[in-house]
Amino acid sequence: MSSQIAITAAETPAANGHGEAHCTAGFKALMLGCIGVVYGDIGTSPLYALREAIVAASGSGGVTTPAILGILSLILWALIIVVTLKYVVILLRADNNGEGGTLALMALAQRAVGKGGGAIVLLGIISGALFYGDAVLTPALSVLSAIEGIKLVTTTFEHYVVPLTVIILIVLFAVQSRGTARVAAFFGPVMCVWFAVIAIAAVPQIMRHPEVLSAFNPFHAVSFMIHHGVIGFVTLGAVFLAVTGAEALYADLGHFGKRPIQTAWLFIVLPSLALNYMGQGALLIGDPKAIENPFFLMFPDWALIPMVVLAALATVIASQAVITGAYSLTRTAIQLGLMPRLEIRHTSESHSGQIYIPRINLLLFISVILLVLLFRSSSALASAYGISVTGTMVVTAMMGFVVIWRVWKWSAVTAAALIAPFLFLDLTFLAANLLKVFEGGWVPLALGGIVMLLMYTWRRGSRLLFEKSRKLEFPLVELAAMLEKRPPQRVPGTAVFLTSDPESAPTALMHSLKHYKVLHEKNVILTIETAPTPRINDSERIRMEQLSETFSKITLRFGFMEQPNVPRTLALARKLGWQFDIMATSFFLSRRALKPAVHSGMPRWQDHLFIALSRSSNDATDYFQIPTGRVVEVGTQVTI
Repeated sequence: MSSQIAITAAETPAANGHGEAHCTAGFKALMLGCIGVVYGDIGTSPLYALREAIVAASGSGGVTTPAILGILSLILWALIIVVTLKYVVILLRADNNGEGGTLALMALAQRAVGKGGGAIVLLGIISGALFYGDAVLTPALSVLSAIEGIKLVTTTFEHYVVPLTVIILIVLFAVQSRGTARVAAFFGPVMCVWFAVIAIAAVPQIMRHPEVLSAFNPFHAVSFMIHHGVIGFVTLGAVFLAVTGAEALYADLGHFGKRPIQTAWLFIVLPSLALNYMGQGALLIGDPKAIENPFFLMFPDWALIPMVVLAALATVIASQAVITGAYSLTRTAIQLGLMPRLEIRHTSESHSGQIYIPRINLLLFISVILLVLLFRSSSALASAYGISVTGTMVVTAMMGFVVIWRVWKWSAVTAAALIAPFLFLDLTFLAANLLKVFEGGWVPLALGGIVMLLMYTWRRGSRLLFEKSRKLEFPLVELAAMLEKRPPQRVPGTAVFLTSDPESAPTALMHSLKHYKVLHEKNVILTIETAPTPRINDSERIRMEQLSETFSKITLRFGFMEQPNVPRTLALARKLGWQFDIMATSFFLSRRALKPAVHSGMPRWQDHLFIALSRSSNDATDYFQIPTGRVVEVGTQVTI
């Protein structure tokens, strides 16, 4: 808590449609990479999406051809409208200096709105919280659905599905600390094989029943919804499983750039998915009993074991993408002041985005294993899956409207006309998924609710603490003037005092003067700001202001996707004339011991929650990468 990060408006303009801002690799390599990382989740949806939709539609009745064509039409048009039009065509242009994702979009929208951005922050908190629900459900559902294919080989394998799933998940989470760089090299080729195989396997089925091609006619989707009433609405929740993973398109924009993501979707992923869904539909038209597992039953018996292995690899890749997404989201949330500081380890020397957060990994692991043991089948878990993703999509559409209106400078009416159809569709899918709350949908809602409460408590408590501390602190300019007139005993070297409020004298400085009654030859008041842009150019990273002969203020600015490194950044100050020697510099941090006040701005239970979060916060020394041998911590007690 010694240096609560401030969020300030950045002067750098938002990029519009320049997703390739920091993509230096070749186009083909980027496209191969994004096929592996971005499309793992949506690419494994055929394992369960069509099966769950048709089971929901048929109920106690049999599987009929009109129902199959209707559901196929709904899935195909969901892929075209939700993924292709909303994400690939529109939202990939709404980047925040090359970065995508809901929190990047939140920062962009908040900067555009200005002071009235409280509602935008709330939307960002909701979408971020729901993403954690997705990060827990994706590994559990996708790996379970892949391993369930072995039941088709022989029923004796049925009892091994859950233990095998748990073993795979244990290994997956255990290797996270080693980094994903080496494994990621195989992601693209494996997923390319996956998409080729699922497309080729569907062709013979489509040739046997070419009538499935008529599913591209939206009349089948409309007719299905009209004739099935409430059951049709319930089926929409299962249909939505086909587009889960679309958020990854946007979230990974900064890693791969706009064009590789668009090209891979339009020419490889979308055609493969469309063919596979139609192949499954054709199989069911010919053999309604194949509803047990239409994906695996498209393959001959000799190919079942290899396909289970390939599916397991593909689902591990899908899980890996969402786990690393949770790490990135956590780092962004910390930088934006929505979560306490957590230990962040870098697993690659060349890619700053490859990180590992031990606490998040442990929490995800425990949650995923509990879900597998609780639900025990992909069909049971499918009911829980859609709510978190649809909720995130609704929030993304709302923030997208703000960006199109205020950043792109479209008129409010035109922006609303563009976003309204997508928002209506997202809300319809959300309503359909909410019908499954008691069947398992409570899981992502409960997870999201807990994360929202933690984020809101941390943000609210940090603001109250900042305001209370500010009232007790002495104006810095006045203190510097007083100390120049009547200087205390001087000691050699430089003292750097970290503070979140550069206008007030840091608590560590006041206590140092009070107890030691000495002052260093040079004193620097250091503030670290997080800008609402992903990265900051070195030319804009440092601001220096000389207050007096012995006092100066330095502000270091970091983008919300960057990991602050104070010593390395201070070394850049040499170009501005400041002689920085780490071995002659002491960093003073104030460590606050928090106590609940009698009268607080939050309920008593929330005070205790904020204090607990504060205690769990990672040490500022580690977070800002300051050498521990150069740090002096001064303890103070604050009531909140």
